[in-house]
Amino acid sequence: MGVIVVYILLIAGAYALGMLPSAHYVAGRKGLDPTREGSGNPGATNVFRVAGRRAGMTVFVADLGKGAVATAAGLAVAGRPLATACWVAAVLGHVLPATRRLRGGKGVATAGGGACVLFGFFTIVGMLIFFVVAGLTRKVSVASMVMAVSMATMIIFSGVPLGEALVVVGLTALVIVRHQSNIRRLLAGGERSWKSGS
Repeated sequence: MGVIVVYILLIAGAYALGMLPSAHYVAGRKGLDPTREGSGNPGATNVFRVAGRRAGMTVFVADLGKGAVATAAGLAVAGRPLATACWVAAVLGHVLPATRRLRGGKGVATAGGGACVLFGFFTIVGMLIFFVVAGLTRKVSVASMVMAVSMATMIIFSGVPLGEALVVVGLTALVIVRHQSNIRRLLAGGERSWKSGS
């Protein structure tokens, strides 16, 4: 029973960690609300656009760290199954934060942080794919989705356990769904390029 309580606390803690509003904290220091500026998304890309390169990178590192810390904690305590559960919890905390009426970010960086812990090599390859696609298209949304699908494909075909494969598919689907507004703008030719506000 004590072990189960520890697991529940770790998963709940991972969700709480994911809820930390990095974009609000960083953009708020410049008097900006990321949900009311730019695309309205409380994520690194929008903060990059409206508050500048340094602010955007700070949010990216913070969101990446949320996923990595939560996943690493689970891995240290009870191995990959708990790490995977904490990974999912952190991403859901970021994407569907209970403290902000379930209106969070797209989950790319937080999911990437957990992937760094569990699938290091594939994350490195995924990041390379991201930078290549971003450089060619100048669209972070396109690069993010291509990276997510590419990483999921590589991880699944590497022969990971079925449970981890299902989680990877689920998180990838969540990332794509969270980009539905970007997909609509891409189809309409109105998706913005990756440009900093300062």
